[in-house]
Order: sequence, then C-alpha cells, then structure tokens
Amino acid sequence: MASITIDLSDSQFQKLQNLARVHGIATEVLLKASLEDWLNLQKGDFVNAADYVLAKNAELYRRLA
Repeated sequence: MASITIDLSDSQFQKLQNLARVHGIATEVLLKASLEDWLNLQKGDFVNAADYVLAKNAELYRRLA
C-alpha cells in the first residue's frame, strides 16, 4: 500500500476534521472514501463518453467492418 502527504491550509484541515466528526468517522477514512468515490466517478464518465461515441458512430463502424 502506498502513502501520500498533502499540504492543507489550516482552514481546509479544520473543515475536513469537522466533516469527519459530523459523520462519526476518522479523517483518514473520510479522505480515502472521498478519493475512491472520485476515482470511480472519473471511470464512469469515461465509460459514458465511450458508450456515446460508439453509439454515435455505430453505422460507420458497421460499414468499415
């Protein structure tokens, strides 16, 4: 497993801690879950874009085959 270090302003860190406290979880858990969600969202966006392009060009691909 890899680790990273990031610099946050005091206000950013305080907001992060407050959000974690509201949800009753550790700050690290909140960050890991948020990053995982963001990465999955990016993957979903790519899949949606690829599906759109494939559907839009389906007739062209059929002719070229």
